[in-house]
Amino acid sequence: MLAADGTVLYVGKARDLKKRVASYFNKGVAPRTALMLQQLAAIETTVTRSEAEALLLENNLIKAHAPRFNVLFRDDKSYPYLKFSDHPFPRIAYYRGATDRRARYFGPFPNAWAVKDSIRELQKVFRLRTCDDTSFAHRARPCLLYQIQRCSAPCVGLIDAESYAQDVERALRFLRGQSREVTAELEARMQALAAELKFEQAAVVRDQLGALARVLHQQAVDTTGADTDADVIAVACEGGAACVNLALVRGGRHLGDRAYFPLRGGEQPDGAEVLEAFVSQHYLEQPCPPLLIVNVAVDTVELRQMLAGGGRAPQILRVGDAGLKGQRRRWLEMAEENARLALARRQAEQGSQQARTRALIDALGLEVPDGDPARLRVECFDVSHTMGEATQAACVVYEHHAMRTAEYRRFNIEGITGGDDYAALRQALQRRYAAPARGEGVLPQLVLIDGGAGQVAVARQVFEELGLDLALLVGVAKGEERKFGREELVFADGRPPLQLGRDSPALALIAQIRDEAHRFAITGMRARRAKARKTSQLEELEGIGPKRRQRLLAHFGGLRGLQAASIEDIARVEGLSRNLATRIYARLHGQTVPTENAS
Repeated sequence: MLAADGTVLYVGKARDLKKRVASYFNKGVAPRTALMLQQLAAIETTVTRSEAEALLLENNLIKAHAPRFNVLFRDDKSYPYLKFSDHPFPRIAYYRGATDRRARYFGPFPNAWAVKDSIRELQKVFRLRTCDDTSFAHRARPCLLYQIQRCSAPCVGLIDAESYAQDVERALRFLRGQSREVTAELEARMQALAAELKFEQAAVVRDQLGALARVLHQQAVDTTGADTDADVIAVACEGGAACVNLALVRGGRHLGDRAYFPLRGGEQPDGAEVLEAFVSQHYLEQPCPPLLIVNVAVDTVELRQMLAGGGRAPQILRVGDAGLKGQRRRWLEMAEENARLALARRQAEQGSQQARTRALIDALGLEVPDGDPARLRVECFDVSHTMGEATQAACVVYEHHAMRTAEYRRFNIEGITGGDDYAALRQALQRRYAAPARGEGVLPQLVLIDGGAGQVAVARQVFEELGLDLALLVGVAKGEERKFGREELVFADGRPPLQLGRDSPALALIAQIRDEAHRFAITGMRARRAKARKTSQLEELEGIGPKRRQRLLAHFGGLRGLQAASIEDIARVEGLSRNLATRIYARLHGQTVPTENAS
């Protein structure tokens, strides 16, 4: 369904197109549907060969166009995993990103805290290393983790490769839910060592058993059934809002929950509609486990066909199914309770945020599409650098009463005099709002500039050159002593400056957006500066070209390993003399670089 300007309003599928379209024009339609019909100008259709194909196409179109009147879930973060690295002594680490076949992964986990908590458990029981490979290769004595019995110190040979590999394998089996087998194996090993009078080694295994018992006691949600991997999905709807709570069960262990909220939805969301939208959108990018447990009655035929993806379709258990009992039922009850709690918390937070949004609209006299405060879009710019080095501008976005992190942008500023904030701001605004870039996204109703009259004057010039409305531009000048509540708003269209006061909810929202822009700009600048400085340490040294630089970094596993190396270690690299190794060492450690003829 399309608006007059071609904007996609809604995407849907139907077995019977005539009945489905006609249903929108019946009497007594929901207010959301009535609002959509007021904007409707055209309907386009696509015929597919099967319902499963229709479902896939529907969700691909929803993802591409983000229609306002669809139930839409968005999440800019991938799921974190626990990674066992590909190494003779594997490292356990937190990991987020694309996986490869060489390493081993366990997960996904609902959040970073769940991964780090599991790492702590594995350290207590199996004493696996967490240090990076460079530190591992250059240690001369055990670190503090060995002293507090969280690592077996393979870096200095206090455990052999075979024994360490056995600990890794036990850890993997423990994560897969085979805790009883691991416990029995450790008990047998302890008894065998005691029988051989190896009491010190037996005591180590005894301590492992004690740590494992404590971990299992803390793990209140565990199962020994056949359900090794499952996703538990509970939908809660209340007060015109909806929440989907996803609980992840891997290896029979409940790893935690993650709450999702529809970006857009109706006044009275339907639980089945919300669940179908979530399942179909979520598992287009995430692997689906063999079992799904849901709390609403939904037609599972289409979903199972789509989720099969040419392979085996997952089992879907709903409320009332015979297989939903025991531990499975307890998982679902927990997920339902967490969905209700998350929705209540979200509504309380949004009530305050929505009040701030409405206050900002009223204070500045802003016009928003359809008069809907949720559609207020604010973009805020800030520039950051260190004495002119690594200049970077940042743009953050506020819409639908929340910061939209997926739409943030950073601009690497080039070709200006170091420290010229005005030139940096001009370049960022031109790159964001020039006609080609403007076509990639909607224009905001408010553009905030972190700065006073000088920055606003530069932004005004850019907007005049691009033919944009000057009323969009507002500068946020820091007040006296830079204290909150004393900020002054500077307008580009000639309106007199305005102070809202520290008790203004509109100013609180402006400060929130400005501070987020400042944070985003600083973190980006620091990362860029660090990268530039690391590269320049070798690039600025005469006699070190790209090939030698690459050979050095590959030999030592990166700059940190190279910094830890001695002159003799560096000189062993192919193609490097001792003289050049001395100069490299001096450069990396802030010493005076010897000349070519230095002894």
